[in-house]
Amino acid sequence: MTNTIPQKINAVLFDMDGVLYDSMKHHAATWIEAFKSYNINFPLEEAYLNEGSTGDFTIKKAIKQLCHREATPEEIEGIYEEKTRLMHLRPKADKIPGMQALMKKIRDAGRRIIVVTGSKQPILLERLQEDFGVHPDEVVSGYDVKHGKPHPEPYLMGLSKAGVPADQAIVIENAPLGIESALAAGIHTIAINTGPLEKQVLFDAGAREVFDKAKEVDEFFEKLL
Repeated sequence: MTNTIPQKINAVLFDMDGVLYDSMKHHAATWIEAFKSYNINFPLEEAYLNEGSTGDFTIKKAIKQLCHREATPEEIEGIYEEKTRLMHLRPKADKIPGMQALMKKIRDAGRRIIVVTGSKQPILLERLQEDFGVHPDEVVSGYDVKHGKPHPEPYLMGLSKAGVPADQAIVIENAPLGIESALAAGIHTIAINTGPLEKQVLFDAGAREVFDKAKEVDEFFEKLL
């Protein structure tokens, strides 16, 4: 895959957490608390480095790295259930400023929009239609895939839902694993850096452009649509 922006863009695939919603601070806090309930100290940075993957992936990886063993089925189920419970107690995540307007611009230009997320959190998935006009048929979530990000399956499924080939799509991500997933699916990928990671981490993952705010992403698409 080259750095060349696709000449014909018929679909834009959005990640959800950290791209549409300022939700990663809630995910990070609840991951830390959920792991702590199992006497596992989960580092804050790991929440952001693992962003976009499924819950199972995050739990298995963390226990392998931190405890030097395989996660048990009971740990996988219990930690994720506790995280989900805690997420429902957190304040409502704000929308990332400017993303509603960007989606409208993309739709008005006749392009398809698909949201591709590793999340299984109903608290956010159920808001997509009301907040962004994204129908459930336009979403690939952690419920839909066998292999989460960084595997290409989520974004390949997103391309299938959009009905376009990889060279007619662009991905907007904010996490290393999501960027790797999109690139593995052969899609030109840009990033918006809404978390604490250094921009270089996103470039190193393969992002072709890294922006600091939605306005910059909007200006990028202004030239393409």
